[in-house]
Amino acid sequence: MNFLAHLYLSGKNEHILMGNFIADSVKGKKAILQFPENVQKGIIIHRDIDFFMDTHPIVKDGMGRLREKYPKYSGVIMDIFYDHFLAKNWSNYSNNSLLEYTNKVYSIVGNNQELLIGKSKMMFPYMKRDNWLLSYGSITGIESILRRMTNRINHNVSLHHSVNELQLFYNEYDNEFELFFKEMMSFVKDKYSISL
Repeated sequence: MNFLAHLYLSGKNEHILMGNFIADSVKGKKAILQFPENVQKGIIIHRDIDFFMDTHPIVKDGMGRLREKYPKYSGVIMDIFYDHFLAKNWSNYSNNSLLEYTNKVYSIVGNNQELLIGKSKMMFPYMKRDNWLLSYGSITGIESILRRMTNRINHNVSLHHSVNELQLFYNEYDNEFELFFKEMMSFVKDKYSISL
């Protein structure tokens, strides 16, 4: 899962959310120790979420539809697809609108910028300006996100073309996401006592 799902799975603690947000920029076990306790917890939760997703049979089935055309990037694409389905079905998971939630997240991150490092620090202004989190709700939005990712990689692959597979297998991905995300929510609630 990409940013939206990671942030949602942080629950209501702002420092856990910040840890989840910066986790990909924090390399190694010792690097975690420079952060406050709940930020550390958010980083660890992020890593556990990634492992849970990467090893889950439902996710592997979805990746299988992408592997022939995008062998190295099927997992990255699935992250984006699943954020799309979370955004699309947002009212099933929150009493607040997605717009309200995204504005709240941008405010939290903006008020804790001293915790931003590396890629997260460079990326946040663009994420906020272009409202990436809200854009996950449309196919056009995720196509744009995947196009930006394509521009950042050196391989001869057009990740944004994967929206063709998304549209072709839309119902399958939607149903799989719902089943998977229920398990993911239970995992985070049970292991970390996160209230979603």
